[in-house]
Amino acid sequence: MKTMKDKNKEKTVLITGASNGFGMEFAKLFAKDGYNLVLVARSTERMRKLGHYLQDQHLLEHICIITADLTRLEAAREVYQEVHNAGLQVDVLVNNAGAGVHGMFFETDLEREKAIIQLNITTPVELTKLFLPEMKQRSDGKILNLASVVSFMPSPLMAIYGASKAFMLSFSEALSNELKDTGITVTALCPGPSNTMFFRRAGAAHTRAANGSLSEPEEVALDGYEALMKGETRIVSGLKNKLQTTSSNLMPDMALAASMRHLMEEDPAEEETNPTGTAKYDEEEITQ
Repeated sequence: MKTMKDKNKEKTVLITGASNGFGMEFAKLFAKDGYNLVLVARSTERMRKLGHYLQDQHLLEHICIITADLTRLEAAREVYQEVHNAGLQVDVLVNNAGAGVHGMFFETDLEREKAIIQLNITTPVELTKLFLPEMKQRSDGKILNLASVVSFMPSPLMAIYGASKAFMLSFSEALSNELKDTGITVTALCPGPSNTMFFRRAGAAHTRAANGSLSEPEEVALDGYEALMKGETRIVSGLKNKLQTTSSNLMPDMALAASMRHLMEEDPAEEETNPTGTAKYDEEEITQ
């Protein structure tokens, strides 16, 4: 009789943003349980290192690396085509890749924000649209979408990012309802501030949020993975974040927005100790 891990060896997961942060941790979790991997990101070399490491650790049947810039309009369809050219079937889709930009909306760069909307919303929606019909034909599949605790509240100084994550939560919950009793589940993972490259890349390394209590990416990924396997529709990662999202329902909108703005403003203490704006964390090592 086949074990669950043996059955997983016949399945494939596609993970976007797989070269670091949550994506890398998801890859480790799926590999440990025997899944074949399709890793998608811009950093080919980091994905190769990760693939070699996971292959050595878990003797996977297949690891496919796809180098793609998911801010491009054609990216989702190109990824889909590469998967099919490789003769692979995607059983689990993890829409993990995302980005933000910090600053007052009237001062931030429009082209960068359009790229973020493409990355955070359009590409995951299109990937879901492309792979979902095949899952539907098999009456089997799992989709994990990265939302955020800011899905539940306004995000001054990160307006586009916050709005994109609110979209992903709403999209995931609606899709979960549509797919009820089909054998396909959709899960939205809502992490809080985490020890990844996000704040540095968003230009927000000096903020109070970036220099407060941060969740570790492996803990967030494990919460998301377990919720996905249970077929849960939504998971808020971490007790503090659960309390924050619950209390957000009780606060007046203006007070909630003011609280969030305070978190995203520059941290005076960090400005004194870290004037160059370098985040206190660096890229994760593959073998951690």
